Amino acid sequence: MTDPWVALESGANPAERVRVLRRAHETFTSVGTVPRPVRPVVAESWRRSARAGVGPDGTAGVELTGADLDCYRAQHPLARVMPLFRELMGTFAADGEHLLAVCDAHGRLLWVEGHPATRRRADGMNFVPGARWSESAVGTNAPGTAVAVDRPVQVFAAEHFIRRVQPWTCAAAPVHDPRTGRVLGAVDITGGDGLAHPHSLGFVQAVARAAEAQLALLAPARSEGTALLTALGRDEAGLVLDGRRIRLGRRHSEVVVLLSRYPAGLTGDELLCALYADESVTPVTLRAELARLRRVLGPAALASRPYRLTTAVETDAAVVERRLETGALSAAVEAYTGPLLPGSQAPAIVRLRERLTGALRAALIAHRDPDLLAQWTRAPWGEDDVETWRALAAVRATAPVLARLAALEAELTAPAVRLAGRPRGATYVQRPPV
Repeated sequence: MTDPWVALESGANPAERVRVLRRAHETFTSVGTVPRPVRPVVAESWRRSARAGVGPDGTAGVELTGADLDCYRAQHPLARVMPLFRELMGTFAADGEHLLAVCDAHGRLLWVEGHPATRRRADGMNFVPGARWSESAVGTNAPGTAVAVDRPVQVFAAEHFIRRVQPWTCAAAPVHDPRTGRVLGAVDITGGDGLAHPHSLGFVQAVARAAEAQLALLAPARSEGTALLTALGRDEAGLVLDGRRIRLGRRHSEVVVLLSRYPAGLTGDELLCALYADESVTPVTLRAELARLRRVLGPAALASRPYRLTTAVETDAAVVERRLETGALSAAVEAYTGPLLPGSQAPAIVRLRERLTGALRAALIAHRDPDLLAQWTRAPWGEDDVETWRALAAVRATAPVLARLAALEAELTAPAVRLAGRPRGATYVQRPPV
């Protein structure tokens, strides 16, 4: 195979290739070994699918419908390039009796459009908007595998892990945020065996690159009058103000976070109560701290009576909150890079931190999305969160998940502690000193 990401070499016999792949698929699903004719990218995907507990006779589940789906799609970054996808691929899909599909970074289909008869056939395997088509849900398939390996890929016929999908062929390419490089999702073309041609993979890859270029052009310019505050997952916040990048000290980070939450300002007494649990701290100490902050920010940036910031501030914590409020849970998880100022013990910061982390965590547990739960448990703030591991085990009872949950539950006999940045009501295990 000259290109391991292309399903068929030029001149190959599709019918013979299907027969070989079906035998290989039966061998793998019965004895767990992958015969040599299977491409490495497919063999590795089959193994990941099996480890995730996917069965060859399974089907995709529909997770979002109606208003929930509409809200999520409207908030998703790829909504901005759907007109481009339709312009470049719509006629090709309709004329070739194919489907244009777009999924998010977790393999959830957002849009499925194209030839009406082909759409009706696809409905029978739940290849519909709102359905989960990640590898961990339905095994090897082009959109799910493309986001899993972050590469354009074709999946031909019996290379699909689930049998009911094996009459189909698809090609997909991931689409990245042009500023951060993170995967936003994938664009896919799905149809018959004719899509196994190498040109199909090149076509969908070119469409993905065009979308990334369009996203770069559409990226809003940062408002000159808005400061940007980054305080999630770090004890010393970063502030972009008037073109300057400022690293704030710990106490200054707390002050700026609080003032960004209250644009009308806080009195000295309110700030004193918000920042210091020790009642012996005097107003003189606070005024000295604010004087130092004014020198850092600039004399015009911090006003007094009440204390307030004179520039609007956009915070990463507020982004997470807005996405949660609109039901865009995946986007909220992506924006959440850790607890708010995790080392801070300022009473008001602790409350804000626990409120945000607790709301996001509760939404994850209630939503029961296996990929999002797994993402949370892999993070430092979720690796010992027993309730989240229990929720994950309920929807993805793989051996590693069950083993990790059993280990955590066994450790619950040790004294439990609640660490900074972790919500009240959650159980965490205190490990003995190493």
